[in-house]
Amino acid sequence: MEFSELIKTATVENVVLSCAGLPAVKGTLCITSHHLLLSSCPGGDSQPGTMELWLLIRNVDAVEKRVQNLGWYQPPRTNGSPGDTRLAASSGTITLRCKDLKVLQLEIPGMEECLNIASSIEALSSVDSVMMLYPFFYRPQSLKLEEGWHLYPLEQYFQQISSQTSQWRLSNVNQDFTTCPTYPGTVIVPAAVDDDALRKAARFRQGGRFPVLSYYHPKNGTAMLRSSQPLTGPNRRRCREDELLLGTVLDEEERGFIIDTRSAQAAKQARMSGGGTEPKSFYPKWRRLHRPLERGRPLQESFIKLVEACNDSSISMDRWLSRLDSCRWLSHVKAALSTACLAAQCLDREKVSVLVHGAEGTDTTLLVTALAQLILEPSCRTLQGFQGLLQREWIEAGHPFHLRCAHSAYSHARLKQEAPLFLLFLDCVWQLSRQFPFSLEFSEQLLLTLFDSAYASAYGTFLCNSEKERCLCKVKESTHCLWAWLNQPGERKKYLNPLYTHNPLVIWPSVEPQSIQLWQGLFLRWIRSSQYLDEAWAEIQHLVESSKALGKESRGSRLSQSLSDPTARVESER
Repeated sequence: MEFSELIKTATVENVVLSCAGLPAVKGTLCITSHHLLLSSCPGGDSQPGTMELWLLIRNVDAVEKRVQNLGWYQPPRTNGSPGDTRLAASSGTITLRCKDLKVLQLEIPGMEECLNIASSIEALSSVDSVMMLYPFFYRPQSLKLEEGWHLYPLEQYFQQISSQTSQWRLSNVNQDFTTCPTYPGTVIVPAAVDDDALRKAARFRQGGRFPVLSYYHPKNGTAMLRSSQPLTGPNRRRCREDELLLGTVLDEEERGFIIDTRSAQAAKQARMSGGGTEPKSFYPKWRRLHRPLERGRPLQESFIKLVEACNDSSISMDRWLSRLDSCRWLSHVKAALSTACLAAQCLDREKVSVLVHGAEGTDTTLLVTALAQLILEPSCRTLQGFQGLLQREWIEAGHPFHLRCAHSAYSHARLKQEAPLFLLFLDCVWQLSRQFPFSLEFSEQLLLTLFDSAYASAYGTFLCNSEKERCLCKVKESTHCLWAWLNQPGERKKYLNPLYTHNPLVIWPSVEPQSIQLWQGLFLRWIRSSQYLDEAWAEIQHLVESSKALGKESRGSRLSQSLSDPTARVESER
């Protein structure tokens, strides 16, 4: 279907736009295949319009419409024909609830125009074909299509590991995506295990997600692996190749931990339907720990309830705190951070290797492995290191963004596959940045941009559910990469933390209830003005830059003084 067939009304004049905290504006509304535009002409038709709204229609999560009839009249009869009753005046209100949690209202003159506009927005925002989305049409002049897609190859990450140990190797066993449809073409595996054994191990894991290296901890030589659940089933099937794969990770006297992100009961139920856990008798060196993390409908419902509470301005403080507690979002944040700390503690303090998995291995597994690396690894806390972490542990590792981020908190469609796992990860990262304000090179603005981009973006970075799908859709050949845009000098500065100082230590977050706070910068972004906070950060940025400039000037002054003073020059040479 062509976009033109979905647009019933393309342009409407005298539309009033209102948004919480901002004055209403009046202008001409225009619908394109991917955008909703509103331009105002405060000085009359002869002057160029000001763009008041530039909304990516993919960002629309729900459309609500209300039509008002203001009166009827009967025109005079002509040529003796019977008179008909006509609508004298009508108007309609369209409320757009967006995936980035913004809420917009459009006052549309005319009932028919209102219904047509609402119908067009609903149709365009529901286009499900990946190749019809805006990233395939967006062509900024400052970027080239190939830029950014190969900034963080797995080969580069492997080089860092291979310089410290020969225990691991790169494998192209999944080059054609037949071994595992949700893994990238190249993975890091134990050097002692050949590709044939990997293929057999893949058949023993749900979705073919056999254990692969997620992170190598250079301090202790320990490793964090990730996979999906083993398919032991009710008959306790075994796979010697899978046992060999995990056995080669540990030395003869070493022990390892399997962190299962399901409850013991859920894992037991999974075994009755073909899944299960690693039996102790076949994996004697590995001890299993259950740390249940929500990943599906309960997490989505928690997100929805939190947003509803944030949007309710009529409730008292006691009622607000009660609703905040009952939605359980902060409990999910605490659970995710606690499990990541457990994985990091095993690697760093207990000096043992870890395997992390849940059921499918594409959701809570990636949440834990990515957070653990952020806690342990200083390089992951830089702007580029964090991008590399996201590329490796979320995008290439097969988190199904297209399914999980199909809708946000407002949609009336309750699809089974939706879950804000990536938002939960970003919230946990924000908690780390708040507790360690000097240790992360990137700012909250980057986290907000990543949240927006995961749900609706002009870039192809978060499209599809796996590398296989991105290859089939030719995402890297046909869309621009978000990293290329963010790393432009003019853009990069917006996402840097002015207080950042390199911290080589492990950062252990507190998970006490008083330490986990609501991420107001996201959940109250469109409700409460951030003007004063923005001004404060701008002043901090100015002070830091001034301090650096003064430091350079002072060093330069001392250097020129030493060069002009023979005595000082002799002392300097000494």
